[in-house]
This record gives sequence, structure tokens and C-alpha cells, in this order.
Amino acid sequence: MHAFRTHTCAGLRAADVGETVRLAGWVHRIRDHGGVLFVDLRDHYGMTQVLCDPDSPVFAEMEKVRSEWCIRIDGSVKARDPELVNPKIPTGEIEVFVRDLEVLGRADELPLQVFGDQDYPEETRLRYRFLDLRRESMQRNMVLRSNVVKSIRERMWQAGFNEFQTPIITASSPEGARDFVIPSRLHPGKLYALPQAPQQFKQLLMVSGFDKYFQIAPCFRDEDPRADRSPTDFYQLDMEMSFVTQQDVFDTIQPVIAGIFEEFGGGRPVDTDWPLISYKDAALKYGTDKPDLRNPIEMQVVSEHFRGSGFAIFASLLEQEGTEIRAIPAPKGGSRKFCDRMNKFAQGEGLPGMGYIFWREGADGTEAAGPLAKNIGPERTEAIRQQLGLGVGDAAFFLGGKPAQFEAVAGRARTVIGKELGLTDENRFAFAWIVDFPMYEKDDDGTIDFSHNPFSMPQGGMEALEGDPLDVLGFQYDLACNGYELVSGAIRNHKPEIMFKAFELAGYGEDEVRKRFGGMVKAFQYGAPPHGGCAAGIDRIVMLLADEANIREVMLFPMNQRAEDLMMGAPSEPMPGQLMELGLRLVPKD
Repeated sequence: MHAFRTHTCAGLRAADVGETVRLAGWVHRIRDHGGVLFVDLRDHYGMTQVLCDPDSPVFAEMEKVRSEWCIRIDGSVKARDPELVNPKIPTGEIEVFVRDLEVLGRADELPLQVFGDQDYPEETRLRYRFLDLRRESMQRNMVLRSNVVKSIRERMWQAGFNEFQTPIITASSPEGARDFVIPSRLHPGKLYALPQAPQQFKQLLMVSGFDKYFQIAPCFRDEDPRADRSPTDFYQLDMEMSFVTQQDVFDTIQPVIAGIFEEFGGGRPVDTDWPLISYKDAALKYGTDKPDLRNPIEMQVVSEHFRGSGFAIFASLLEQEGTEIRAIPAPKGGSRKFCDRMNKFAQGEGLPGMGYIFWREGADGTEAAGPLAKNIGPERTEAIRQQLGLGVGDAAFFLGGKPAQFEAVAGRARTVIGKELGLTDENRFAFAWIVDFPMYEKDDDGTIDFSHNPFSMPQGGMEALEGDPLDVLGFQYDLACNGYELVSGAIRNHKPEIMFKAFELAGYGEDEVRKRFGGMVKAFQYGAPPHGGCAAGIDRIVMLLADEANIREVMLFPMNQRAEDLMMGAPSEPMPGQLMELGLRLVPKD
């Protein structure tokens, strides 16, 4: 007999009745039924009920066993009485009578229970992650993640891609976030960096003649944490292709992503029509560049209805350059109670409030109500209703100013309205390609900087870079799904003269570009092919498939909100010898 088990805790069936077996696992739950002990024994594969009574030679030892002890038992398989069969588990027709017991690992008093669905503080869960991961939901999420990665690999191989591994220690690169840097022992005063993405290496692979590359790549960024983003590291499906257009990339990655969601989405419908939406239109209609298209609400500009109106706040706003008024339609939201609730939402977002109009049945037909309706009059409110396609029982909410100042709040309001009014179809996956991103943006101090990936090809090439940088669009694209960015990519800038000009507009001289990206600049001087690609976030994909709201629920050992590993004690104090080797001295904070 094997030293630890003849079967897993999910392996026994009615056909095994009468067999002598050996099982090993964790004590999931113990029930004492008047001197008869029933123990649910759990391993990675499932659960088996074992029982022990005074007739067992090891009954006294079994009475000492506690939850989460790791044990090995020998026993005989018995059929359960018909009324005691448990159809919820594969082993529900049998139980094992214990004849021998070995404790493989005792457990101290538990800081969190593995059995059940109790909520525990995040600090406790992360400090004792090895226990947290024993819970059924976490086991399920991590197996899902493993299966998703396996399926992605198989789909990419079938599409003709080669899997290569790029370096983990490299040079710093402006990818839009802070680098994690590593001091060099052999080269005092110099730093390596952990890659924010394999961006330069995958482009160099295209120059090297490898037509289609992918990898499941770890990426490292020193970022502020969010529910849908790790503050330190994450994994992505990274891919690159030569001799392709933007549409070629879409046509290649769409079957992979769609196939994953069809395979692991639990039967939820996956939209097959993935519209192309410009960044400008996404900001206007949805208030975000990662819209949730399950929500049918589309915002509209209604400035002309308020220009010169009796509503002085909006009328005076529109006299300022670059301002506008946008409406958020709210079908079925036509009650004062709901409108007041949304007004409170706006105040919670730091705004004075949010104007609204709602329509109800009046003596002469449809009647507009609310403070805005009284100020602008029936003719303007009717024109707004007609533009928005609303009727009795509906409402509209209004925000005004410079779009950059209120767009994000408007987008969040659209999300809340869609959910509260039951307009958002929660049970499907809706995708959209967001395209035509601006290459540059103006910082608060007025300087021009890249707004997205700096290695993207500008639409129009060199000619586009001769005008206003803020008008330049890039061959850049994101894939949004249910309000999350899943994929980001671009057609790359493979011509050195266009690259130098693009970086010059962002304040990087040619010498600095050659210094920081010397390998890639040099490579592009030796017959670089047109190429492009994208990266899909593994963690976010699994988060959506697992129907989780927090990315830490689908990562094995995540950091907390302060980028700390509570289990391993990172970041840790350096040893004096380490600092001496690296030629470093810590400067205490004030």
C-alpha cells in the first residue's frame, strides 16, 4: 500500500464498497453524533466522509483530532444508508470506517476558519494566505487561473505563435509607471530595472525575424493599488506580430479572448460583435475609455439647450471657452426620490450636486418636473426630451464645465444609474475596441508628454508630427470588457526618424533616446519590419471569469493595499553587509 494514499478524497464510489483504502488530507469538519465521530476529510480534489466509533482501534486518538490537522487514515469503504446519501459531492454514496490513523501535521489554533464562508479582514487573509488558499472558493479560483493560462497557451500555439521568454532584469524604460529598480553590485552607482512589460524585447524579436511571438509575461510596476490592479506585479499574455495592420491584430487576438470567455464563462453569453469606438466618442458617450456596454445609456451634449437659458449656472459656464453641458439619460428613473438619490451621489463625488429633469403625466400630456425644468421652461425641456428619446417615467441628469473636469464623475454616474434602474445586463460579456488614442497630453505644468505607449506609430507618420502634438492620434488600441481594460496594444513605430521626432515632442532629445533605447534604435537601422501587438491582462481576465470584484481573489500571493507582503515580511530592512556590497546608504525620512 502507498505510504500516504491509495485514492484521493474525491476518488471513491459505490463500486469501492468493501475495499480497504488509505486516504490523506486535512480535517475539514468534525461532527460528534453521540459518540460516533464523523469527519469530512479534504484534499485538493474533494471530500470524503470518514467515521469512527468506539469499535475502532483508534477512536481515542481520533477524538483528539482538530480542524485543519493533516492526517492519514486506513479504513474500509461502506455504503451510506439511502436516506444519508449526499448528492452534492461525488463521494456522497459512501463513507470510510477508520481502522488506523496517523497524524501527519498538527495545526495550532486557527486565525481563520477554512470551513464556511466567513469574512475575515484582508490583513488576516494575506498574513495567513496559506490557510486562506485552502478555502473552497480560493482553490476554485486558482485552478480556474491555471486552466485559463493553459488554454491561452494552446490557442496561441494553434495560431502559429512561438513562445519565448524575455529577460526579467533589464534597463529602465518609460512605460507610463514607476520602475522597480535594482542596484548593481558589479557596477556601483548604476541600476537595473524590473520590466514594466517586455515591450522592447518583443519588438527586437520582430527585427530578429521571429514572425509571431507570445509569452505569459510577469510585469513589474511600482503603482498605487486599486481593486482591479496589483501594486507590484501582474501577468499578461504578451504577443507581437510582423507585417500586420491594426485590424490583423484584432482578427488574431479576438478568437483567443472570445474562446477563453466561452470556455470558462460558465455559460454566460459572449458578445460576438466587438465595435470599434474612438477614444473621443468613448469619453463623450460613456465618460471612460473602458466602457461597460452591458449598460445601454449613452451620454449626449445638450449645451445649446442651456445657452442663454434661465438656468444661470449652466448659462454662465457656457460663456467660458472649452465648456459644455452633457446629459445622462435615465430611462425609468423619473421619480423625485431617485433623482434626489443621484444628487446625493454627485455630492459624494465632490460636486455641489447634479441637475436633473424628470417627465411625468400632465394635464396636457408629458410634463417636465424638477428645478432645471422650471428655470429653462417647457420649450427647452421638450427639446431635450426629444433629443434624448425619453418619455413619461424617464429622467435625465446634467453635468457641465470643461469635460476633463467632470467626465469621470459622469461615467461613474452612468454606471450607478444603469445598475440601480436595472438597465445593465449583468449576465453577459460585452467587448469593444477603443481606438484612435491621442499620442500626447499636456501635463499640469503645460509640458507635452506621451499619453499612452511611447513606441506607437503616429497615424499619418512624420507628417502628423509637424502639427499640434495634441492633435496627433496613434495606432493604439484597448479592448474593454464589462467596464475593465483587458487588452492594450499598438502598431509600433519602427522607423528611427519618426521615433526621434515623436520623442522630441515629448521632451526627449535624440542623444537621450539613443542612450535610453540604444538597442532598439540600433536594431531599427538594420531593416526593421512593420510590426504590432498587444498584451492581455491575465489577472483581470480571471477576475471577470470568476465573477470577483477584487483582483487579489485570483492571485496566489498578492500584496496588500500598501504594497506589503504580510506573510513573507516584504519589504524588509536591508542587512548592513548588503548595503556595503552595493555601495548604498539609507537616508532616514524626516
